Amino acid sequence: MPVKPWRATSIQMRSERATQAPDNEAARAVIGRNLDRLTGLIEAACRSAERPDLVVFPEFALQGPPLAMTVAPWIERACSTIPGPLTAPLQELARREKIYIAGNMFEAPPEWPGRYFNSSFLIGPNGEIVVNYRRVNTAAFPSVHDFMSDYLAATPQDQVFPIADTELGRLALIPCGEINVPEVARCYMMQGAEVILHPTNSKFTAGQEAAKVARAAENMCYLISANVAGPIGFSPDNSILGGRSHILDHFGSTIAFEEGAEEGLGVSGIIDIEKLRLDRRADTGTHNPLLRARFEMYRPYYQQAAFYPPDHFRDAPMADAAETKAAIDISRANLERVRVLEPLSSR
Repeated sequence: MPVKPWRATSIQMRSERATQAPDNEAARAVIGRNLDRLTGLIEAACRSAERPDLVVFPEFALQGPPLAMTVAPWIERACSTIPGPLTAPLQELARREKIYIAGNMFEAPPEWPGRYFNSSFLIGPNGEIVVNYRRVNTAAFPSVHDFMSDYLAATPQDQVFPIADTELGRLALIPCGEINVPEVARCYMMQGAEVILHPTNSKFTAGQEAAKVARAAENMCYLISANVAGPIGFSPDNSILGGRSHILDHFGSTIAFEEGAEEGLGVSGIIDIEKLRLDRRADTGTHNPLLRARFEMYRPYYQQAAFYPPDHFRDAPMADAAETKAAIDISRANLERVRVLEPLSSR
């Protein structure tokens, strides 16, 4: 069935950090204020002249990041389940307004005790959680790659990088800096993804801004990126600002953009899935990077690639992000072995 053009809006919102609250009770109040702020902005978008069919809200919007807080205290202080008490008001809002709501939160699922995930999820207009993507490539947080063997044994392959097949098209989620990892978007594209939803919480870097354009163009996907307003989560002194929410088409061209870090709903635009589908079929040489993709040539190199160690925290969950130092040492040694890194002794 053809997909009618629809409107997406990036919710560029400020948020407080639960980790900076004096105790867990105060942290819950912080999270409550963030949730109220978010629902208010979504409701305002729905009342506006440019009423969206889908909204994306920023990474860390509800809880903020854990900063230096170790795993167990962070789980107790701020993490929740998906679905759960933090998603429930958003599920009710999506149901009431008949819209899609995409965003991000820290999830501590009961089936994986002692672990939390940086999870990005999509709520449908019936109020149900459509998909939940648990981030693979992390720096300061646990990852499903940390216990990959067990996670893949328990998780169907189509739920590792899950696609939401909806009346708006096929949607996928990539949080924040993971947009810098081409393979994540590629895995989605190879399953048919047409729109990448990008909840982020990031300072300006030329590389990450370029990565947004590259992921959209190289996969011929729309990209809807919502960044935090005001200071980013990883700026405890509030000196580093967010902003730059961005909507791009499937050629990497800008549909809507906000350079500033003010809170608002101005990054909004029309998504035309039927045009994307026609353009993906058109033989325009390398301007269409999908029709002529030669993945068989690359496969041997990926099969040989073994750098960051999987299952590093399989036997026991990570307790502190500092524990990843040993895994980074292994990754560094593996990269030296294939001359991606030059050993210090050779300099």
